[in-house]
Parts: sequence; structure tokens; C-alpha cells
Amino acid sequence: MPRVGVILGGAGVYDGSEIHEAVITLLSIENKMGDYLCIAPNINQMHTVNHLTGNESEGEQRNVLVESARIARGNVKDIKDVDPNEIDAIILPGGFGAAKNLCDFAVNGADCDVNQDVKELLLNMNKAGKPIGAMCIAPVILAKIFGIYKPTLTIGTDKGTAEAVEKMGAAHKDCPVDDIVVDRENRLVTTPAYMLAKGISEAASGIDRLVEEVLAMI
Repeated sequence: MPRVGVILGGAGVYDGSEIHEAVITLLSIENKMGDYLCIAPNINQMHTVNHLTGNESEGEQRNVLVESARIARGNVKDIKDVDPNEIDAIILPGGFGAAKNLCDFAVNGADCDVNQDVKELLLNMNKAGKPIGAMCIAPVILAKIFGIYKPTLTIGTDKGTAEAVEKMGAAHKDCPVDDIVVDRENRLVTTPAYMLAKGISEAASGIDRLVEEVLAMI
């Protein structure tokens, strides 16, 4: 049974992983007879956002690993303790946590830095020829890490984000919500998810295809 590492960046679209995307990913992996390992860095979030009001919660600090455990029902592993040999692929759900906690794209755009542990795991997976999937805003992480290889990625159709992706060295390809972009040379699969989706079923259409392709690449 193939085992897919799912890198989470907290819990909640505005300051962590997009929960619908994360859960759809886990469900799709299981429905396709795969196993998953939830992974997150043991670091503080950039900030905490009140998801009812959309406002930043002044003075409140949360931990990415602890918050990710909410999605994983407690079964989440510190990314520092993950051996690339124990997983066959990686998938990154989106949400602002991908752009605030796993990297700082939300603040620095194309000049962003990726969390060192996230970067190291993804580089090691790629070096081993193992597939990597990313959705929503998370493909910016792949653009930053693998830009030197000129990968082809999608974040949907947002012009500004696409320009940043290309500035980091990747080629951006516009993509509808129910489709995927596959870079077979670099073994990367991306889909827009909630960059374009207007509801759960729309997000699920592309995510399910992404999971299917990632598993087929193993």
C-alpha cells in the first residue's frame, strides 16, 4: 500500500491549512487504497486569525504542529522526524498557512524563503524520484525550491501569483478548477483547488485527480 506524506501548515484557511482541501486529500488517498502520514513543522504560526471576523487576533500565538493535529486527529509527525524512506510521495494542501508558515510568500512574494525542514524533505523526495503534489497556493513552494529546474506548475488563473511563480523560475500554466497540471520530468502535480473553487465539490474535483495522478506516479 503506497504511503503519502501530507504536509500541513496549521488548521484554518486564513492562518493554516485549508481544512476542506486537507480532508479531501486524506479521503481521496484512502479511497484509492493508499495510506497517509500527516506531517507538520514544530514552529509558531506567523500569526493567528479569528476565522469568524477575519481579523488578526492580537497577542495570540499558536503552534503549527499542534494546530495541524486538529486536522490529523492527533496523528501528526514533526517534519524533522520524517525519513523520506518511510513515504512514497508528498502532497501539500493549500491555505494561507502554506504561504505564511511553510514559507513566507504571503509577506515576501517571489523573494520568499521556505521553512528549512520543509525544503529539505521536498528536496530529498525529489532526489529520490518520488512524486510531489501541491494545490491552491502551495505550488509557490515548489516554484521556489525547484525553480532551477524550470518546472511547469499551476495556481489557477490569478495573474499576480502566476507572475511570482514565473519570477521564481517555474513556468505557469492556467488551469481550471477540475483539472491538473502534470510535470512528468520533475514529477510534480498541481491543481488550483480553492484558488478557483466556489465550493467543496469543485475543490474535490481537481484534488481527486491530483491524488490519482500522484499515486499513479509511485
